[in-house]
Amino acid sequence: MNRRSFLSTLGGLAAWGGLAVSDPPLFGTATVRPRLDEMHTKAIPSSGEEIPVIGLGTYITFNVGTNTRLRNNCADIMEAFFERGGGMIDSSPMYGSSEEVIGYGLDRLDSAESLFSATKIWTRRSSQGPVQIDDSLDLWRIREIDLMQVHNLLNWQDHLETIREYKDEGIIRYSGVTTSHGRRHRELEQIMQNESVDFIQLTYNVLDRQAENRLLPLAKDRGIAVIANRPFRRKQLFHQFGNDPLPDWVSEIDVENWAQFFLKFIVSNPAITCAIPATSQLEHLHENMGALYGKMPDEEQRRRMAEYVESL
Repeated sequence: MNRRSFLSTLGGLAAWGGLAVSDPPLFGTATVRPRLDEMHTKAIPSSGEEIPVIGLGTYITFNVGTNTRLRNNCADIMEAFFERGGGMIDSSPMYGSSEEVIGYGLDRLDSAESLFSATKIWTRRSSQGPVQIDDSLDLWRIREIDLMQVHNLLNWQDHLETIREYKDEGIIRYSGVTTSHGRRHRELEQIMQNESVDFIQLTYNVLDRQAENRLLPLAKDRGIAVIANRPFRRKQLFHQFGNDPLPDWVSEIDVENWAQFFLKFIVSNPAITCAIPATSQLEHLHENMGALYGKMPDEEQRRRMAEYVESL
């Protein structure tokens, strides 16, 4: 059984809000391989397949061109990500060389069986949708794309139809649409109500919580998985709060740093399936992946987390 097959069996371990609960907490370092049955996963509603709740974004951080040193650093990030139990890597043709760099990294790794590939179509031209899908397969150096999304709803009607055709052919497994920065929520809501999609992606973090009003409840009702982008507002949350102390009570939820505070707030929302922080630093990668383990906040603790940052 490979890691993807193993992850899909973890649904029976879910004990809180769709999460597989770890006991005891594990934070570890690059030299410590986590046990897969200790990490938090959530099910994709349309299939029941379980995926880790912390993924890896590649916007800016993987757009390093042909620089071998920087490419190797991205490969090191990917290797540590998989060693810590990671699955989803999210990219887009919009992100410059990021898809090609992902393929470079995957080619260097001995194993990436837990990879959940997520990328996008980003073009106004309907005829370019299939071209971008084929390009992504070539750039990632894979035969199947787990999730293909329409980036920022650009010509979503035609591109969703193209994605469905590739799903029928077994080349794409899941369909989705994305927004960011809190934009186009009304149009996204209409798509969720009227179209069949497996995933949506939107901005959600401890300060940007507009999606809680309508979109997240609708996703739960419609059985749509949700990916949270901009979990740190890029670096803004660290600039804003990073010099402040964490509250003493975060030990109750196995939080050791601000990255884990921000990420556990996000993925403990029952409607959120996965968050996709991006980084180019191994130290930060390990901080992020710590949120994949340990106790998760309940609703009262989530309220305290939001109130704490608002008080700073």
